[in-house]
Amino acid sequence: MDNENMYQLLLQMKAGDQQAFHTVYDATYQDVYRTVCFLVDHQQDREDVMNEIYMQMWTSLANYDPNRPFHFWLNGLVIRQVQRFRVKGWRRFRIFERARGFSREESHWDQPTVLMDGTNQLISQSIRKLTDKQRTVIILRFFQDYTLEEIATLLDIPLGTVKSRYHAGLQALRKSLGDLPPERMDMIHEY
Repeated sequence: MDNENMYQLLLQMKAGDQQAFHTVYDATYQDVYRTVCFLVDHQQDREDVMNEIYMQMWTSLANYDPNRPFHFWLNGLVIRQVQRFRVKGWRRFRIFERARGFSREESHWDQPTVLMDGTNQLISQSIRKLTDKQRTVIILRFFQDYTLEEIATLLDIPLGTVKSRYHAGLQALRKSLGDLPPERMDMIHEY
């Protein structure tokens, strides 16, 4: 959906149109969730972050600048909500550590088309092994197609820091994926 159509939907949302919200949600949730999946490890936490992202989107509509791309603004919300989640994580870790033994309910979010559409499983596992900071930059670069300059703006960090995290993340991925048998490497190179 282009920015003009999205802007019209956002105006309708500001006026209280819930159907416009559902339309925006349907148009964006797969990309947003894919990003959240790479940045947040546990299923329940992902759903909590997703809820916070869309609640924040609803309450932050007044802050949207129509001169900037909608997806850039939305991904800024995603990154900020994930960062807030991580800051609170140490508190929740103690509370929920005991509850890990319980099985969690399956969700429609774990459908392969939402989580891994177009993403090789081996690459996905390697990305999850990166540090949070490296993973964030790699996901924004390769899955959201942002330039390094845009990522620096989105994360509000210096460009040099983004480049450093990007290159360290790529090196770690190459090292992780380089140990695969030759026939598996051919699959990776096709990606």
